[in-house]
Amino acid sequence: MKKNFLIILILVFIFAMPAAASGKTVLVFGDSLSANYGISAEAGWVALLKQQLQSEFAGYQVVNASISGETTLGGRNRIRQTLEKHQPEIVILELGANDGLRGATIKSIYDNLAAIIESCQQNNARVLLTGMQLPPNYGMTYTQKFQAIFPQLAENYQIKLIPFLLAGFGDKHDFFQSDGIHPNEVAQKIIANNVWEVLHTMITSEKVAAKP
Repeated sequence: MKKNFLIILILVFIFAMPAAASGKTVLVFGDSLSANYGISAEAGWVALLKQQLQSEFAGYQVVNASISGETTLGGRNRIRQTLEKHQPEIVILELGANDGLRGATIKSIYDNLAAIIESCQQNNARVLLTGMQLPPNYGMTYTQKFQAIFPQLAENYQIKLIPFLLAGFGDKHDFFQSDGIHPNEVAQKIIANNVWEVLHTMITSEKVAAKP
């Protein structure tokens, strides 16, 4: 009887362990640009990144916790629960575009992203921040200040930065869906490559530092 009880207890313990225990987790925490808006999940850049990551580094998994329409405030409100659930090693933070398109104050965008970064660092998760840009019709002053948010955060918190997530096609209409905002399937590979260039160095540097 006691033996059976111990077996059940061990099984309960195993299945109750967080998913991160089986390997290291890369968490994508973003908005519709990462949530496969208008395209299949298999064609999205997150799925393409997952394929690349798992082909080169064993023991890593990718979790996509992105929500279409998400703002920096929404992300700030749900980051702690998401971190507790997935226990990520690295967080790819892709938020801010919706705030900018809605004309949110630069300070509010900065403060919300800063709070998310701080939560990640308090949970021992390294952050990869994705920079964004706005169309010129939002005015030179606002667009420049918005673009400057991301390198400022990267410098202040000593985190890695992708200067512009949509680099390589951001000004080319052929790479966007009919709304002119969301990248199409063709663009997803470019985004995945933009992220991979920096993520690869983060993982490689970690492995080098871990060597005795």
